[in-house]
Amino acid sequence: MIESSKFRFDWVFGACLAIALGLTVAAPRAQATSAEELEASADAALQALYEDTPEAQEIASQAKAILVFPEIAKAGLIVGAQYGDGVLLRGGESAGHYNIAAASIGLQAGIQTFGYVMMFIDEDALGYLDSANGWEIGAGPSVVAVNKGMAASLTSATLKDAVYAFVFGQEGLMGGIGLQGSKITRME
Repeated sequence: MIESSKFRFDWVFGACLAIALGLTVAAPRAQATSAEELEASADAALQALYEDTPEAQEIASQAKAILVFPEIAKAGLIVGAQYGDGVLLRGGESAGHYNIAAASIGLQAGIQTFGYVMMFIDEDALGYLDSANGWEIGAGPSVVAVNKGMAASLTSATLKDAVYAFVFGQEGLMGGIGLQGSKITRME
């Protein structure tokens, strides 16, 4: 009886993994075809963030660098994945290209795309991005997720954390809860 239960669990888990991977492949690829297209998409995404959350521009004026992922695709059914390419901007100029990838497991289902911007307030956090062999969110410098309400209360005098992150432009439907780990890696 125990062997039969274990077989069913393995089969169900394997089927869920296959479905999640299939959804990930079917989701729109959040990947530009050239560096120029990626940089243009990053500029447009940053402008969209500033229009939606004007306070983000004030925070950006204090940032040493800004990492922009114009479009991240996320898909899942119990097991999920997400991926996107981005540009690190220093002084408004491209200073490198990065990708973000994540896997998750939990009660989740759907397909979604969104933009993601990280504003590096101090040089140590920015240095960690390049010195680490792929930066895992949750390890290293603290990242503060900023919503519109929080953005309105942040000023150059109240910025005290190393990195501020904004999620914006969500499209699609993704519901549920789960554990997730994202990894940001510099592209060669």
